[in-house]
Amino acid sequence: MHLNPYGTDAVNLAADLCNRRPADADELTRRCRAAGLALEHPATEADMARTLAVLDAWEEVVDATGEQERADRANRMLAESTAHPRLTDHAGDGWHLHYREDRLSLGALLASLIAVGTALHLVGRGMHRLRRCAVAECVTIFADTSRTGRQRYCSQRCANRDAVRRHRARAAA
Repeated sequence: MHLNPYGTDAVNLAADLCNRRPADADELTRRCRAAGLALEHPATEADMARTLAVLDAWEEVVDATGEQERADRANRMLAESTAHPRLTDHAGDGWHLHYREDRLSLGALLASLIAVGTALHLVGRGMHRLRRCAVAECVTIFADTSRTGRQRYCSQRCANRDAVRRHRARAAA
């Protein structure tokens, strides 16, 4: 069985790239390879521009205020970046589905991976499981992959910081 590459890994890559935007095409290439993407060639400046636009659109999905708005924004990303599903064994490691054309530039590839990964994450785990950290001064985006679906913080550090703040507020009262 070949697992779907469009799921959690794609959403986590989107969050990572969104939270710490790549400074240039070389950094984008390094980070995509580190995330496990098999790239045929390094990113170009055009890939960088496309990726930044995709990340802007993805942030709109994250920041949507309701399920319908989130779905509409995700659907827009899907319409702009995906193709009909197709079977492929492009790397010789087993047949699997792609929701994109073959031999895309890195920017177009990321657009497709992020759009489909986000859609699968939202329908598979819940429309609420993509958000920003609950700590007011933290704007970090995360995909909630917890078992319970109740993750509120981007990290244990932010969870601890908020717990200390609440404890001190109770003690002061």
